[in-house]
Amino acid sequence: MTAPAPWERLDGKIQPWHLDRLAVVYVRQSTPQQVLDHAESTRLQYGLTQRAVDLGWAPSRVLVIDEDLGQSASGLVGRPGFQRLVSEVGLDHVGLVLGVEMSRLARNGPEWHQLLELCALAGAPLADPDGVYDPAEHNDRLLLGLKGTISEAELHLIKQRMWNGRIGKARRGELAMPLPVGYLRLPDGHVIKDPDEQVQAVVNLIFDLFDELALINGVLRFMVQHGIQIGIRAREGPEKGQLVWRRPSRIMIQNMLRHPGYAGVYVYGRSRTDPRRRIPGRPFTGRVRKPREDWYVYLPGVLPAYIGMDQHERNLARIEANRARSLSMGALRDGPALLDPLRAVRDTDGRPLPARPGRQAVAEVRVRPSQV
Repeated sequence: MTAPAPWERLDGKIQPWHLDRLAVVYVRQSTPQQVLDHAESTRLQYGLTQRAVDLGWAPSRVLVIDEDLGQSASGLVGRPGFQRLVSEVGLDHVGLVLGVEMSRLARNGPEWHQLLELCALAGAPLADPDGVYDPAEHNDRLLLGLKGTISEAELHLIKQRMWNGRIGKARRGELAMPLPVGYLRLPDGHVIKDPDEQVQAVVNLIFDLFDELALINGVLRFMVQHGIQIGIRAREGPEKGQLVWRRPSRIMIQNMLRHPGYAGVYVYGRSRTDPRRRIPGRPFTGRVRKPREDWYVYLPGVLPAYIGMDQHERNLARIEANRARSLSMGALRDGPALLDPLRAVRDTDGRPLPARPGRQAVAEVRVRPSQV
């Protein structure tokens, strides 16, 4: 007796030795909201276990991988279930891979073809409601490749539609972006200064101190010495929307001084993601600041301003000049021939001169015991 030709196999290439391995059902939906709103899709995916039983697998040999249910990601890092599927196939534990759609398995070309190559080497066919496919055969491999290409194109179209809507709202100044310290978004979408006067006072104090001291570290030292904290509206968690007082940090003060929103400017696209700088497992890494000419949106006069545009430009120039590099003057540091702006200035007789108007007034008026 001779072996049957590929087109003579029963049920699209299911062989008896396939039944000795696992039939893996891969279940996935992109977001938790889809899991809640589209329960029928979830039911259909779990229903593939019965299809595996109809193809000859014992119920105990059907493995359901649903770790990616509610996970939105196209890479391996954010999809532990897909990683498990690839591992099981590579270890020759899988005799059949089932999914409602091939797009559920992978919308990324390299990942999809990696899975196909592993299934071809392991002799594991793939199945969906339309049929069973053997990636080791040319015609099935061609069809699976087309399905993967279409899925990848669909992902691109989805992202493009979302991007067009996002940039359209941003150019009208209507896209709700995370607000800097000292601002509050009303339920109707309008942005106002934080109604808490103490929060506004601290924000104004930071800009006044930097205008006087011209040093971020000087502003930080002054606030720490006087026990001044910064009021922040919590963005998530049980305290979302509530006012939380936190100890200032250098990066916090620097971000406030550099943010154009305090000058009343609505911006979008100040930073982009550089794939070469992303750290695996940390999706929010790899952000790179872009120059102003590369920002997508720049709309002056949209937000209520704490400072004028001239002062904002002056702050940026000071921060840039204070950087310790060969092309800039750098910040004033300790030394016998240097005048430290934090030290008291003395006259020719050695007597201290009165402080510049503003610092003592700012400290007396705007520093409140409740912030300590």
